[in-house]
Amino acid sequence: MKAFVVDKYQKKGALRLANMPEPDVRDEDILVRIHATGVNLLDSKVRDGEFKLLLPYRPPFVLGHDVAGTVVKVGSRAQRFKVGDEIYARPRDHRVGTFAEFIAVNEADVAPKPKNLSMEEAASIPLVALTAWQALVEVAKVKPGQKVFIQAGSGGVGTFAIQLAKHLGATVATTTSATNTDLVRSLGADVVIDYKTQDFQKVLSGYDLVLNSQDAKTLDKSLRVLKPGGQLISISGPPDPAFAKELGLNPFLKLVLRVISRSVRKKAKKLGVRYSFLFMRAEGQQLSQITSLIESGVIRPVVDKVFPFEKAGEALAYVETGRAKGKVVITVGQ
Repeated sequence: MKAFVVDKYQKKGALRLANMPEPDVRDEDILVRIHATGVNLLDSKVRDGEFKLLLPYRPPFVLGHDVAGTVVKVGSRAQRFKVGDEIYARPRDHRVGTFAEFIAVNEADVAPKPKNLSMEEAASIPLVALTAWQALVEVAKVKPGQKVFIQAGSGGVGTFAIQLAKHLGATVATTTSATNTDLVRSLGADVVIDYKTQDFQKVLSGYDLVLNSQDAKTLDKSLRVLKPGGQLISISGPPDPAFAKELGLNPFLKLVLRVISRSVRKKAKKLGVRYSFLFMRAEGQQLSQITSLIESGVIRPVVDKVFPFEKAGEALAYVETGRAKGKVVITVGQ
């Protein structure tokens, strides 16, 4: 099969189109012919080696964390899907690789593709949807009437998280550029802050939750818009000791994460708020619940551009500019 591989960890490293063996199908796997794949900043970070302590992929490896496609083979113990089913998924860590024609995925990571979406639209959903779901529903347990601040509202996670937070009954604030104000308002944002001309710390206060996706300076300011007892969930780091424990990391890595998160944890404690790091995980059952929200019209995908398979490198470079509205997708095959 054809696939885009990373030959070595390097900043802005080139993707190489290569012939790779078709994936082995384990007993609880399904083999998927990939029709489309989403592109995420996570792909750049994995390629650059930013997560190699936590996700030690051995080059050459295939990038890609979102898939929409058709089941072409079923493992001996897989029972939830049959050949011909249309599915979408975020394959679990250490088994990613959707910049390819085929992928073998554990059936527990998979959900039926929403019937009202194209393959390209469906491929834009899994990673960002599961990130938003696990932050807002699973960890924060957002309730009606709460105030939620979602950074970068026009980005991949932001466009989904705004819609989900509104569905949960929250008042939603977000940051974006003036050109994207109409977009984030159409998704449900109540308070829109132009990050180029306004300081959100001067506009927002008394918030129950912040979903942080930006840099350390923004993280520091975000702690200060929370009310006492409020919570900040960061998807951009730094990882904390609770995350290290959850992953079962070795004592050295646990110590490293304790040290790099010490400053933010100390500031949060002083302000009487909670800090936690979220690295989303594959979860087919949650994705099935998300399918229901999409099919009922509660949430819609936001897709900026669709690139052909041979231009995967250009698609990744476009995502790295930070200018994409919603998601960028690669069409792999039909």
